[in-house]
Amino acid sequence: MEFGTLEREIHIAASPEVVFDVVSSPEHLREWWPDEAEYPVVAGGDGRIAFGGNWVRFTVVDAVPPERFSFRWTHAEGEQAAEGNSFLVVFELEPFAGGTRLKMTESGFRERGWDEAKVAAEYMDHVSGWDVFIPRLPAYAVKVRNA
Repeated sequence: MEFGTLEREIHIAASPEVVFDVVSSPEHLREWWPDEAEYPVVAGGDGRIAFGGNWVRFTVVDAVPPERFSFRWTHAEGEQAAEGNSFLVVFELEPFAGGTRLKMTESGFRERGWDEAKVAAEYMDHVSGWDVFIPRLPAYAVKVRNA
């Protein structure tokens, strides 16, 4: 297996504007992914997210409503988010079939300098995580759309 880039693509029955809000704003993000989220939704916005009380760094790379939202996460406190010290997640949105096609990619597994066993373990951990979280998006986005 390559373990380089993880990809997921789904259709969501909501407009790209709604889906962008759902994947970018901390208030919405914590409804389908982390337990907590604190960051500004602007390029360069620095903050953090938490899973089970464990906080990790989170830096917005790109925020282009309603087309693209990307961020780097898991870099060490005091470090600038960059290739080699973090994962890069990109959400690309486009209108499709009366809703939105969302493509998510996550990269940065090989760039961390880990040995092959660590790369494989981290990659598989993220695969199983995204396989839980991405399927939550359609129903939550429809709920937001209907609110």
